[in-house]
Amino acid sequence: MSVPAWLWAATIAALLGLVLLDLIIVNRRPHKVTIAESARWIAFYIGCAVAFGAAVWIFGGDEQAASYITGYITEYTLSVDNLFIFMLIMANFAVPAIHQHRVLLIGIMMALVMRGVFIGVGAQAVQRFSWVFWLFGGILIYTAWKFAFGSKDDEDYDPNGGVVRLVRRLFPVTDAYHGSRLTIKHDGRRMLTPMFIVIIAIGGADLVFAVDSIPAIFGITQDAYLVFAANAFALMGLRQLYFLLGGLVEKLVYLTYGLAIILGFIGVKLVLHALHENELPFINGGEHVTWVPEINNWISLAVIVTVLAVTTGASMLKSRRDTRQAVEPSVPDPSVPDPSVPDPSVSKPSVSEPADQARN
Repeated sequence: MSVPAWLWAATIAALLGLVLLDLIIVNRRPHKVTIAESARWIAFYIGCAVAFGAAVWIFGGDEQAASYITGYITEYTLSVDNLFIFMLIMANFAVPAIHQHRVLLIGIMMALVMRGVFIGVGAQAVQRFSWVFWLFGGILIYTAWKFAFGSKDDEDYDPNGGVVRLVRRLFPVTDAYHGSRLTIKHDGRRMLTPMFIVIIAIGGADLVFAVDSIPAIFGITQDAYLVFAANAFALMGLRQLYFLLGGLVEKLVYLTYGLAIILGFIGVKLVLHALHENELPFINGGEHVTWVPEINNWISLAVIVTVLAVTTGASMLKSRRDTRQAVEPSVPDPSVPDPSVPDPSVSKPSVSEPADQARN
C-alpha cells in the first residue's frame, strides 16, 4: 500500500497526541488505576484501532484491512504474554501503585520509538534481501519451540540484568522513591531514583519482546505503515490491559501453547514465502519455488482467532475446575484407615498384666 509522507506524519502526530493526552491525565492526578477505569481506556484504544482498521478497509481495500487486523491481534496477543514480565519488574522494584501507570506509559513510549527504528530497518531489509524471510521464519519457529517445549527455568527474566546493572554501575541511585521524579539532587550531586531504573527495565523488556513481535508481523504483511500502526495500537492498549487483567493473566495457563502455535504457523508462512521469493543459489538453482502454496491473510486471521479462542476457553475451564476442586471438602477414601480411630482387631494389653508378672 502506497502511503504518502503526509499520512505518515498525520498518523504519528495522532498517536503522539493520544499518548500526551494520557500522560497529562496521569501527571495531573497520580492514582491507583481501578478496573473500571482500565476497562474504559481499553475500550477507547480498541475503538481507535477498529476505527483505523475501518479507514484502511475503505481506502486500502479488504486485503490490506485483513493484514492490519491480523497483525494487530497477533501483536496484542503477544503483549498479553509480556504482562508476566511487567508484573515481575513492578514487584521486583516495589513500584508504588499510584506510579505504575506512569512507568508503563513512559516505557511504552520508549518502545514505540525503538520499534519504529526496527520496523524501518526491517521494511528495507525485506524489500532488498529475500533471505531475510528465512531469518525471520527461523526466529519464529525457534521461539515457538521454546514456548511449547522450553523449560520455565530457562525463560526467567532478570529485571536487574543487562542495561539496568550498567546504569547502576555508572550512576548513583537513591534507595527510596521520590514520588514520580526520575532524578533528585542530593548533597550537591545529581542522583537517579529507582523510578528511572524501572523505566529502563520496562524499555529493555520491550526491546527484547520486539525480537519476536517484529518478525511475527512481517510474516503477515510487509507494509511498513500497517506494521507500525498495528504495533502502536497494540502497545498503547497494553498498559491498561496490565491493570485490568492483573492476577488473571496467571489463569491463562494454555496461552503459551497458543502463542507457540501462532508463532509456528507464521514462521511456516514466512518460510513458504521465502521459497516463493527465493534467490539463494543452493535452493532450486537460485530460482523461485512457485509450486509451494502461499497462505493468504484471511486464512491467517482465521487460524489466529481460532487458536486464541480455543486456548482461552480451555484455560478458563481449567481455572474454574481447579477453583472448584480447591473449595470442595475432601471426601475420605473408605479403603484407607483413619489413624485417629482405633483398630478393633488389635487387642489392648491388660492393665493387670505387669502386676501378675511381678507376683510370678
